Amino acid sequence: MLWPEIRTAYPDQWLIIEALEAHTTADNQRLLERIAIIESCPDGSVAMQRYRLLHQQHPQREFYFVHTSRQELDIRERQWLGIRRGHAVITN
Repeated sequence: MLWPEIRTAYPDQWLIIEALEAHTTADNQRLLERIAIIESCPDGSVAMQRYRLLHQQHPQREFYFVHTSRQELDIRERQWLGIRRGHAVITN
């Protein structure tokens, strides 16, 4: 689905969505071309909890939690610098 279709089908709701097709622009904006609805949530707190759980279970998939009141999805990629905990390589 596309974002305008989702907004029409799920008005004024918190959703967990998955990007099925997406790309990043030169200014680090993530553009979602095809989106799947994973779950509708009663509020933002529940949506965040479900997002965290899904992301833990499926780290390779691209999940987001969003509210359909937004006209446009404004998703920005952050560039991580340094070593993240759990991914350090120790050499002797």
